[in-house]
Amino acid sequence: MGTAQTPRRITMTPAAHRVLAAAGRLFYERGIHAVGVDLIAAEAGVTKKTLYDRFGSKEQIVVEYLADRDERWRAFLAPYLDAVGPSPAAGVLAVFDASRDWSAEHSAKGCSMVNAHAEISDPSHPAYAIITAQKQWMLALFTDLAGAAAPGRAERLGRALMLLHEGALVAHGLDVFPDPIGRARDEAEALLTAAGAGS
Repeated sequence: MGTAQTPRRITMTPAAHRVLAAAGRLFYERGIHAVGVDLIAAEAGVTKKTLYDRFGSKEQIVVEYLADRDERWRAFLAPYLDAVGPSPAAGVLAVFDASRDWSAEHSAKGCSMVNAHAEISDPSHPAYAIITAQKQWMLALFTDLAGAAAPGRAERLGRALMLLHEGALVAHGLDVFPDPIGRARDEAEALLTAAGAGS
C-alpha cells in the first residue's frame, strides 16, 4: 500500500483565518460531510468566492482544519513534557495529563482525528495523511518514552500505552464513564511500574 503524500498547505490571510475558525468549529460540532461551504462562508462573514479564492476547495479547508488541530495539540503538549525533566516515566504520564486537560477544553466530542477518520477513510483524500501522521507521531512519542523508561520493551510498551490513550479518547467522546483519560493514566502508571519504570 502506498504512502499518502504530505498535503500542501496554504498561506493564511486574515480572511482565511476567519474561515478556518468557523470551519473548525462547525466540522467538529456537526461532522465534516454535514457542513457545506455556504455555511462556512456565512459563519466566517466572507463570500463563497473569497473562501474559494483562499482555499480552492472544501478538501483544502479540511486539510487546514486537521493540520491546525494537530499543531495546536503539539504546542499544548510541549510544556507538559518539558516540565517533567529527565524522567521518561513521568513523561508518559504527562501525555495523559495533557490529554485530559486538552479534552476538557477542546474536545468534548472526542478526538478530532478519530472523528475525521470515521468520515475520511480513503487514502487518496488529501486530509488522510494528516490523520494518519498524527497518530503515527503519537505512537512514536509513546515508543520513545517507553524505550527510555524500560529499555528493551519500547515497541511493546509503546503500543500498549498508545492503545490506552486512544481508547480513553474514544471513551471520553462517547461519555461512557467518568474521567476515562484519568483512568487510562492510572493503567499506564501500573504498566510502567510492572515494566520496572517508576515515575
